[in-house]
Amino acid sequence: QVQLVESGGGLVQAGGSLRLSCAASRNIFSINAWGWYRQAPGKQRELVATITSSDITNYEDSVKTRFTISRDNAKNTVYLQMNNLKPEDTAVYYCNAKSPVLTRMYDYWGQGTQVTVSS
Repeated sequence: QVQLVESGGGLVQAGGSLRLSCAASRNIFSINAWGWYRQAPGKQRELVATITSSDITNYEDSVKTRFTISRDNAKNTVYLQMNNLKPEDTAVYYCNAKSPVLTRMYDYWGQGTQVTVSS
């Protein structure tokens, strides 16, 4: 069952920009926090950015001045605006949504979208 759908990845030159989107299915309610993760070949998956239901944001240090996470509750969508992209940003990017399901917090995951930054 598809519940988070990502889009916006692609190939971009160093210094360019991309905007990733992740839309949640309508049956997912009360998302408490969104996150963006990335994984490069041979590397561990790392947390890139998060945003809470109160719009508190947090960023991995290497992207803090370049990336912006935002959300649109009406569209049940989270975005990652990526500016001044660098080759080391190349990875598969995954969105994550934390939502309460009965008595626990459940993690929903997007399918991943490839971001490739050429030098």
